[in-house]
Amino acid sequence: MGDSSPASLPASFVVNIPGIADADLEPDPLDPSQIVSGEPVVTGKVLWESPDGRQIRGIWQITPGVVTDTEANELFVVVSGRATIEVEGGSVLEVGPGDACILREGDRTRWTVHETLRKAYHISL
Repeated sequence: MGDSSPASLPASFVVNIPGIADADLEPDPLDPSQIVSGEPVVTGKVLWESPDGRQIRGIWQITPGVVTDTEANELFVVVSGRATIEVEGGSVLEVGPGDACILREGDRTRWTVHETLRKAYHISL
């Protein structure tokens, strides 16, 4: 596919998410205040971003540990790994390969990552 920067991708494309090497993902360091336990490492790759920056599609990966987050409006599909996502005041979501998950903007979450988790996501800001 050659250059795979977001601007060079066509409107319709296919990417093999499991086949992207860890080395091709870019560091996306967590704020230390988000880490509850362990030494989780986050990496990712933006595959497409709308011209106004309000829609983002990409790949995100996190190694085992426990972290907190405040969510955006997001749909993701887990490609590999497993995690438990506790939504403050709401559900406990168990996610693994093949699971599609929707997170609501503003939800405060606690992620317990059991096995390195890789997901393909679409975020609306």
